[in-house]
Amino acid sequence: MKAAIVTETGVQYKDAAKPAPKAGEILIKVRAASLNRADLTVASGHRHGPVGGPGTIVGLECAGEVEAVGAEVEGFKPGDRVMSSAAGGFAEYAVADAGRAHKIPANNMTYEQAACMPVAVQTMHNALVGAGRLKKGDSVLIQGASSGVGLLGMQIAKHMGASMVMGTSTHDGRRTRLKEFGCDLALDTRDPKWPDKVKEVTGGKGVDLIVDQVSGGVMNQNMEAAAILGRIVNVGRLGGMKGEFNFDLHALKRIDYIGVTFRTRSPEEVRAIVAAARADLWPAIEAGKLSLPIDRTFPLSQAAEALAHMKANAHFGKIVLVV
Repeated sequence: MKAAIVTETGVQYKDAAKPAPKAGEILIKVRAASLNRADLTVASGHRHGPVGGPGTIVGLECAGEVEAVGAEVEGFKPGDRVMSSAAGGFAEYAVADAGRAHKIPANNMTYEQAACMPVAVQTMHNALVGAGRLKKGDSVLIQGASSGVGLLGMQIAKHMGASMVMGTSTHDGRRTRLKEFGCDLALDTRDPKWPDKVKEVTGGKGVDLIVDQVSGGVMNQNMEAAAILGRIVNVGRLGGMKGEFNFDLHALKRIDYIGVTFRTRSPEEVRAIVAAARADLWPAIEAGKLSLPIDRTFPLSQAAEALAHMKANAHFGKIVLVV
């Protein structure tokens, strides 16, 4: 099969061995795969959790048809249309833990659309509902809201009953589009007074739950914007791995600061997260109420070009590879 593989000279479109499903896994004939920020880390030769290094097939999620099932797999059969988070998704075939996979809704959802959903669904449902303990009526702020994961996060927050959803973007054009995806107040974190605007629209209380994909230099401002007993969930670090931390403000507001990642979770934990997201969100996904825009598609053979497009940070929504 063909795949986008990490080499000493960058990502190349090369021949690779076709994988076989082990017990509990399904083999997917990939029709589309979408890009995530972690793919840039892997493509540069670094590791992302257990994945990475020369010879690694890039990719974290894909959609296609079940080609074969391993032992002990229930609920899937060859021919089923599926989407799943799956290491090595930038290939003609990929294996996935059956517990991570979803059947594609029979509502005319394309493979390209389906490939955009698995990582965003499990990441944001877990950040908001699992780690973030979102309750109906809570106010929510998504840092880095113009990313694909962020756009879906705002929609999920609204769907799960958030009273007000806020999102940040430092790009003027993208910020104006956030309202299309459930955003009630779009904020520019280059404005040092953005936490004051959060307090203003929350009647002085501050925001109940922040899902932070930026970290770095916004941490203290997050705490300024947060309510007493607010929750901040650290999902990503697009703005830097380190930054100042006002420990007194953290204590004064009694904020729960929660770090999450899938890199250190067991298969059982991931399956539970996926199942919880499906229980809460699948009717809305089947009805087309939760979706993501596709910025641009590339053929699998141009995976390196697609990664360069993501690295340039010129996109809005998801970048998709078509196989």
